[in-house]
Order: sequence, then structure tokens, then C-alpha cells
Amino acid sequence: MSQAGRPTFEQCAVLSGLLTQQQIDEARAGMRWSEGEEPDAGATPSDKQLADRLIEIGLLNPWQATQLLAGRTKFTLGPYIMVDSIGQGGMGQVFKAQHGKMGRIVAVKVLPRDKSTPEAVQSFTREIRALAQLDHPKLVAALDAGQDGNVYFLVTEYVPGADLRKLVREHGPLAMETAASIVSQVAEALAYAHAKGIVHRDVKPANVLVTPDGQAKLSDLGLSGPLHDAAENDPRYGKVVGTADYLSPDQVRDPWTPTPAWDIYSLGCTLYYSVTGKVPFPGGTATDKARAHCELRPLNPRRLNPQLTTEFADVMADMMAKEPSQRIATAEEVVRRLSSFLAGPTGTQAIRTSPTGAWSAAVREAMRAHWPLAAFVLAPLVLTAAVLLFWSLVRMLLP
Repeated sequence: MSQAGRPTFEQCAVLSGLLTQQQIDEARAGMRWSEGEEPDAGATPSDKQLADRLIEIGLLNPWQATQLLAGRTKFTLGPYIMVDSIGQGGMGQVFKAQHGKMGRIVAVKVLPRDKSTPEAVQSFTREIRALAQLDHPKLVAALDAGQDGNVYFLVTEYVPGADLRKLVREHGPLAMETAASIVSQVAEALAYAHAKGIVHRDVKPANVLVTPDGQAKLSDLGLSGPLHDAAENDPRYGKVVGTADYLSPDQVRDPWTPTPAWDIYSLGCTLYYSVTGKVPFPGGTATDKARAHCELRPLNPRRLNPQLTTEFADVMADMMAKEPSQRIATAEEVVRRLSSFLAGPTGTQAIRTSPTGAWSAAVREAMRAHWPLAAFVLAPLVLTAAVLLFWSLVRMLLP
């Protein structure tokens, strides 16, 4: 069959360089039809069926298949081949990629064409330069940057695992020792950045990357800015930037005076989320949340997670004090205060959830894996309870 006569999916797959025509033909020949179903002579599988088969045999991953089905053929930026999508951030999308010649796996942050305004490009460039100034094992390292046509991109080290927000969402609140280890490592990164005259301004769980063995790294300096006198040269000078769930009261009230205290408050909110699964002030608009950070006290974390000790909750409260003068003063002090809660050397322990969070995750996983059996066991119990409730109501209504 000529190239022009092939289905769009096949054309895209070959043009992209992800697959050869031979691989596609072999995948089609190996298609498994439903039991008892025989395809008509000359019948061909749909693009979606063929894509599913290629995923099944490991020649494509789901993200690649989705892109090809959408008609996309370009999977490269400069020397980097996009392998998978990692996530979407405020400034662009992040991909897992591989250097075409060196084979090194990296993360590539891309500023989309539709967001490439002069201001966005300038902000993206500032992030690149900020990362280039920093070199710390607890900060995601910058490796490269470039431009491919109208697309700007930043290349950083690839951190296997998940961000802290996703980790808590999937497995529930973390055990106190695990949360202390992760946040302590982030505090080390902040101490280094503050010493270099940089405030992060967007410390939050989604910007904390955690490996399966508990190594943590702080990422995304897209909203970072200078401290002290240099702050007046920042294009965001005097503007409230960051994520509403983690904004410090002093950042809201006085955005003209950036201090390390902003990051310490946000880190305290991050610790709160990691051990409770809740942000400090979950309801309302961004304005409502900013007002709550300035005026209200969050729910006692021990009510959400009874496994927390009073001493641990006190550290959190000191990190989240409304007034900077009453807050833990430095990131180094955060590391010191959390050290007594570590189960071992910082960053070396495997991820552990709190007993409640672990139980919930285990139940959810068991339900997914054994839902027919669960339905068989639970259905009679639910039916019996409903009958008893109905009979009780009838007896109450009868004279």
C-alpha cells in the first residue's frame, strides 16, 4: 500500500519515526479478534484497535498513541525525543525525554506556542537563568535550554517517582516520619536558594518531586525572584504570585518585600497537606483563601490525623505563624526542628503513609483488583440492611 493510501494513524506513526511500517504490519497481523469472531476477508482494524495493539506489545505507550491518533508527527525538540508526558504546569507542559545521541533520560519543560507572549518568554528565560545559578542536590538541576522554531524549552534532570501532591492523593496522608524527611530535604534546598538571594514563591506539594526511596527535590523556579534590593528589578515586583492554598499572609499584605519567611510559611502548608491530605483552607475562591491565610487558623491537623504528636503539630504551627516575627526564622531552623522526627538519615527511608492513609489505599486497591468478589459479598449485606431499615420504618408507622 502506498504511503498516501495508509490510514492517518499509520502515516503519523511512520513519519514520526516512532515505528516502522514493518512493525505496524506485524502488529496488525497479530491482532487478536474476539472469541468466535472472524474478520471479513480484507477487513482491517480501526486506528484505535491498532494503537491498542501496539501499546499491548510495548511498541508505544498510551501518550504516544494518543498523540499519533490526534495526527501529530513531531516528537522532537532539538536533540531531544519526547517519550511521555509528565504533567502540566502553569508555565507549560513537562515531558519525559531522551537525548537522541547520548541516550540520557531527562525532563523537558516546554513553553507552548499559544503562551509564548513576550512576557511569558521573559519569565521562562528568568527561570532558566535562576536554575543555572543554583547547584544543590535537593534542587532539580538544569541541564540545558534551547529553542526549536517558536518553541522554547528547558531541560532538567529527570526525577523518577511522583510529586508530593500526587503521592498523597493516591496513597493518603504520609506517616509523620516520612513527611518530616521530605519537608526537611526541601528546607535544605530553600536554605541554599535563600543564601543565594532567591525566594521560590511557589513552594507547594506539586513542586516537590519524591522518588520511591524517599529522596525529595524542589522543582519549578518559574515564579522565583530576588531578595533584598534586587527585588525592585523583578517584573513581578509588588504582585502577589504563587498558589492561593499556600500563600503566606505577609506575601498577601506586603508583596513589595519578599523574604525567606514567605517560603517557610508555604513549606509549613505543604507539610500540613502531606500529613492530613487537606490544604489548610480548602473552601472558596483564591481571594477567600488569601483572606483566610491572613485571618483564620486552620483546623488542628491532629483532628485530621490522630497519629500526629503534639510536638510535631507545634512545629507545623510555628512554620505557619501569621506574623513573620513569630514564625520559624530560617530554613535551617526548619531542618533542625524536624530532625527529631526522622526515622533515619534524611532522605533514605522508603515512602510510608499514615496508618489511616495506608489502610484506605489498601482498601481501594483491593476493591479495584477484586471488585466482582467484593460486589458478591457486599450486595447481600446492603440488601439486608435496606430490608431491616424498611421494616423498622413500617413498624413505626403502624398503630
